[in-house]
Amino acid sequence: MHFTIKISTDKHNGLYDITQEVTRIVEKSKVQNGLLNVYAQGATAAIMIQENWDQSVQNDVINLLRKLIPSGVWQHDLQDGNGDAHLKAGLVGPSETVPIINGSLALSTWQNIFFCEFDGPRAQRNIVLTIIES
Repeated sequence: MHFTIKISTDKHNGLYDITQEVTRIVEKSKVQNGLLNVYAQGATAAIMIQENWDQSVQNDVINLLRKLIPSGVWQHDLQDGNGDAHLKAGLVGPSETVPIINGSLALSTWQNIFFCEFDGPRAQRNIVLTIIES
């Protein structure tokens, strides 16, 4: 089964919690056991499972990536100015896979699923969910 989530982003770099919408789709699928793959379409976006307690960890992720991969110093910047976004997305990765057990995502208490925007703001970003029943 495939589903698409569409979101808009309002930051140049930011993490957006998509866990509630993903959970609704998994419940709607009626799959009791299997795998969920969450995939960010686009070469300057990623998916990350991270702590959901407060905004500090999400801010730390963005700040770390800004320090590790600064903007304006990459060969690709000569083409369209977003070389850092491509590198951040490649480092984090476009997808995560989560087990579905007894109809629920097997995330721990402190884990949520985040869409990572590295080249925003964007009017629309697509996130493809694939559910495989076992």
